[in-house]
Amino acid sequence: MRTVFYSVSIIWQLFTLTACEEKKQIRKVNPYSGPIEEINDVKLLYSEAAKLKVKLTTAKQFRYTNENRRYPKPVNIVFYSPTGEEITTIRSDSGRYDKAKDVYVVMGNVVVVNKQKQEKLLTPELNWKPQTKKVFTDKRVTILSQQTGEKLYGIGLDANQDFSQYSIRKPTGIFNMEGGI
Repeated sequence: MRTVFYSVSIIWQLFTLTACEEKKQIRKVNPYSGPIEEINDVKLLYSEAAKLKVKLTTAKQFRYTNENRRYPKPVNIVFYSPTGEEITTIRSDSGRYDKAKDVYVVMGNVVVVNKQKQEKLLTPELNWKPQTKKVFTDKRVTILSQQTGEKLYGIGLDANQDFSQYSIRKPTGIFNMEGGI
């Protein structure tokens, strides 16, 4: 009987000791998702066959663990001809690079100037795929021609990276047309 009493007594003491202990709170900790690298005064150069094709400059770049990059400051991009002449420039308020899609996106007051054709493109966002050398957007676009005075408007655009050829997906505007049918 003593053994049973001692056993019950010990179990009761253990139960009361654990019942008085405060419950520990378990906190879920999210892994760090911020930048792993910050670079100031960035200049990225793209070349083919030892000839400069594209130059991107910006004041700041953030790089993340998935190799995506964000450019929170104004971004300037210059596209060059095979002879090294500046053909087209792009200026935007900010930008980013999506590694999984291999696409650069510039955003906010995007201004593209094609020096050879004397045309200016205005849009809120523009995408560039280095692999295909194509530029595109689904956003509204405005193209102003200094040579002809044409003003083209539309939604969406596809172009080659130097903007020597482009097509507006849903165009509107004032067009200069030759006479005849």
